[in-house]
Amino acid sequence: MLKSLSIQNYALIQQLDINFNSGLSIISGETGAGKSIILGALSLILGQRADKQLLRNKEKKCVVEGAFGISEYKLQGYFRDNDLDYEELTTLRREINSNGKSRAFINDSPVKLNILRDLSLRLIDIHSQHENLELTNNLFQLNVIDIFARHSDLVEGYIINYKQYRELEKKLSVLSNTAQQSKQDLDYFQFQFNQLEDAHLESGEQEKLEEELKTLNHAEEIKTNLGNATFILANNENALLTRLNETVQLLGKIKSFFSKAGELHHRLESSHIELKDIVIEIEQLNEGVEHNPNRATEVNERLDLIYSLQQKHRVETVNELIGIKNKLQKKIDEVTSYDTEIKKLEKEVDSQKKRLENVATELHKSRLSVIPEMESHLTGMLQQLGMPNGKFRINHKDTDDYTPTGIDKVIFLFSANKQSDLQDISVVASGGELSRVMLSLKSLITGSSGLPTIIFDEIDSGVSGDIADRVGNILTEMANNMQVINITHLPQIASKGKNHYKVYKKDEGDSTNTYIKLLNTEERLEEVAKLLSGKELTDAALKNARELLKKS
Repeated sequence: MLKSLSIQNYALIQQLDINFNSGLSIISGETGAGKSIILGALSLILGQRADKQLLRNKEKKCVVEGAFGISEYKLQGYFRDNDLDYEELTTLRREINSNGKSRAFINDSPVKLNILRDLSLRLIDIHSQHENLELTNNLFQLNVIDIFARHSDLVEGYIINYKQYRELEKKLSVLSNTAQQSKQDLDYFQFQFNQLEDAHLESGEQEKLEEELKTLNHAEEIKTNLGNATFILANNENALLTRLNETVQLLGKIKSFFSKAGELHHRLESSHIELKDIVIEIEQLNEGVEHNPNRATEVNERLDLIYSLQQKHRVETVNELIGIKNKLQKKIDEVTSYDTEIKKLEKEVDSQKKRLENVATELHKSRLSVIPEMESHLTGMLQQLGMPNGKFRINHKDTDDYTPTGIDKVIFLFSANKQSDLQDISVVASGGELSRVMLSLKSLITGSSGLPTIIFDEIDSGVSGDIADRVGNILTEMANNMQVINITHLPQIASKGKNHYKVYKKDEGDSTNTYIKLLNTEERLEEVAKLLSGKELTDAALKNARELLKKS
């Protein structure tokens, strides 16, 4: 339950601190005093959007802090799962600085806003006047049934299976589309691959072919020059080898008695041997060079093929062409393997669909099982709230397909008069009737939801007199099991509270401030009397107020 609330620098509030107790608490105050401002500040620690325009002093930060007693609500697992310190008196805090940025805290630990919002939804429900319109929303109506049925495990199980089913369906759809597109491209991939495969490309062959072509194109010039070199070195009377050999012999004759000639003789011998090897290599090269126009044509054609493939694929080397061929092979293999993957995924989808069907059916049966009890209970409460001919029914239909909420669609039907047929509640219910139906629903489901606290913002809108008294009785009954805080202008309801708070504002200097206080017995008597008669207290109003409080 909400133990205390502290608000700093928010709208008309400079500093406000208030403690709350269990049971039914009443908040009253003149229109414009700031009741909605307090609810707006409270909504900040419930994860609502922050607006820096609401900062009273734009130079200072706004801080809203609420303390909740949670010892009875088995939330230890939630704190553990979110790596938070569990405290039986847990504090939720929201800070908004001057530039509009906000920070959230749980027990002084910084948390993301969704964590704060998720925890607050387990602690408190604020029912504002505009929420009555949610009663006409089919998803809200289905959620009411789920809360009353207390089958959150089934709902959670269905959501998990539904998400998995849709994810598999999407995966299958993407794979099928990819396969279809790829199959359309398969002929093109295969043609490209075959062209490269038929070329029998080898790494490094382009450089070898280009070198061979140079030789073939200059064969005559090469042979002529190699032949002349051989002639000069060895194949004439004055050949260099012959002269060198003679020189070696001359130095050999004197080296025995002229030591300096010995070293020269050795060097010339080495040169003679090296030169003979050179002559042999030149002759071998000459023999290997052949003027072969046919081979030149073959090499040219092979290089033209390589060049054309390189130009087509916008690359510069044979290795890059081989890489492209390998990628095409991989694409072709992928396309041919799609059918196997699709069949495997189709089996997964079918299997998941069966699991989803089982959970959906179980959830469907559970929903149907509680509808009669809800109809009976709500019809009885509406009659208790001044609609003796009021009727309430839940129209149920099966959906054509699995939806995020199951295979059920419900519509709340309502009639307030004998002669009126049951119709969609969004069509036939007035504002006051919607308030009473919503109160009946809240009374029905609060016991099932296990919420510690509920706040009603003028749930009694559109009612008065005896009906207001009955509304107060329902709120009192609800407060036996949970903390109920009700904002009201009706004395019949205000008199029912265990505690009564008054919101008021004061002009102080050049500013107006909103405050809230817990009324004592005398102050409460006067407040209820003012709700009866207006600002001017009369003896009759005080007498009636005293009787209302005594009766309550």
